[in-house]
Amino acid sequence: MKHLSRLPVSLVLFSVFVAAAGAQSPTEARAAHAYDAAVKAGPLALHAFLDQFPKGADLHVHLSGAVYAETFIKDAAEDGLCIDPKALSFEKPPCADPLVPAAELSGVLTPAQQDLYDRLVDSFSMRSYVPTPGFSGHDQFFSTFDRFHGLSSNRHIGEWVDEIARRAAAQNQQYIELMETPPFSHAAKIAQKNLNFTDFAMYRNLLLSHGLKDEVAADRADVRGAEVARKQMEQCGPTQAMPGCDVTIRYIYQVLRGHSVQQVFAQTLLGFETVQAAMDAHDNTWVGINFVQPEDGFISMRDYTLQMKMLNYLHSVYPKVHISLHAGELAPGLVPPEGLRFHIRQAVDDGQAERVGHGVDVMYEDNAQALLKEMAQKHVMVEINLSSNEGILGIKGAEHPFPIYRTAHVPVALSTDDEGVSRIELTHEYVRAALDYHLSYQDLKQLARTGMEHNFLPGPSLWAAPDIFTLVVDACRGQLPDSDAPTASCKTFLDGSQKATAQWEQERRFRVFEAQFATPATEPRN
Repeated sequence: MKHLSRLPVSLVLFSVFVAAAGAQSPTEARAAHAYDAAVKAGPLALHAFLDQFPKGADLHVHLSGAVYAETFIKDAAEDGLCIDPKALSFEKPPCADPLVPAAELSGVLTPAQQDLYDRLVDSFSMRSYVPTPGFSGHDQFFSTFDRFHGLSSNRHIGEWVDEIARRAAAQNQQYIELMETPPFSHAAKIAQKNLNFTDFAMYRNLLLSHGLKDEVAADRADVRGAEVARKQMEQCGPTQAMPGCDVTIRYIYQVLRGHSVQQVFAQTLLGFETVQAAMDAHDNTWVGINFVQPEDGFISMRDYTLQMKMLNYLHSVYPKVHISLHAGELAPGLVPPEGLRFHIRQAVDDGQAERVGHGVDVMYEDNAQALLKEMAQKHVMVEINLSSNEGILGIKGAEHPFPIYRTAHVPVALSTDDEGVSRIELTHEYVRAALDYHLSYQDLKQLARTGMEHNFLPGPSLWAAPDIFTLVVDACRGQLPDSDAPTASCKTFLDGSQKATAQWEQERRFRVFEAQFATPATEPRN
């Protein structure tokens, strides 16, 4: 394979894709034949086929947005919260008229209570939503988070993570990176002291000298507690472990980009410190940083370039902390045309993004073809969120750059974004991608493998070359990458790499999935 490094990237990838297409095993060919039959049979048959297809990773998913509304309503009752039947939101007690105790929406419901329950589910999600003049899908999507605000995260976070893990396990998904915003009130309070913000290095030192690191322990405890709680619920152990135990979860530190420059820098610094501390302690929780809140917001747009420069500086101080950024979650008309020209490029060049979430406006960027080429050469992966992009931006089908990224050999993987708000799951996204973009079975395997290739688990990849899934590393050369008994050298390599171990497991799952089609009835005819 080394001689391929002297060829153009596009030619190398094309050669590998052609070779891979002609190297199907008999069981893989039978699975592909069954997939083609399911596509012809329609969406329901395809969903049934893909339900247990090994999807690998969901790398773009927000914890609060992944929980379904029904869970939040139940939790509100447990927390003694009230419901505002007009605003369709949670409120703190006392539940004086016109507020309704959330506890009333449990047990047997009257028709009026069922109506309120249904309207709450709609209020907390995109279910039944139809855009109206002055209130778009974008507005509905982002307004849901304030409506179910007020629940006790400390009490319920383990339950929420368990729900997400169980749903993932049910559809043969093995890895998730959940975006979460841990406590940062102390960091925000320090930032509000109007410390001199003229130099990134100087401001970092000022924040640290004022005790910003004091919040790192709380932030690490936030998700460690979630993991302990969800594993207790799933009875993870040598016996009676529930399927959710087989889903590995790591966390991405969310930074709220819609605040003052000082606060955004302080929270970002706290995030880098927290992720670095977790990595140093090998506690397997925090693995990266991301910026959230609407990209089209006033402050998000005004300060975007400055925020990317913040990340560039902090990356130089904490080079091992991974970065994935929401960038290009924009569409024509949502912002002025000039607002579409630079976000993805700055995320890659200045923000040091290893992955980009959404990337919808890429073809409106200055010199878009050069940007695509750069992303392909740097192996910057794009987290594709098809349902979210349609619901928020109205972008779907030929208007979505998903096929453009694939043609340009930019690595892409499917993700859910906020499956609870969108009322979907990852299988739905695979069905949608397959039908909307006429994907082959091999295409879907490429997407699933790409997600596992670009996760932020520590250790080198199982594959010898980035985003080329035909040749494994030397330590495991000469055996199938799904063997139940790897050689001694391969086992040593796998033991030293969480990423490679996860990829090895994905290949095992492919073998198991495809074996079910090894019957004469599914043999392709000549």
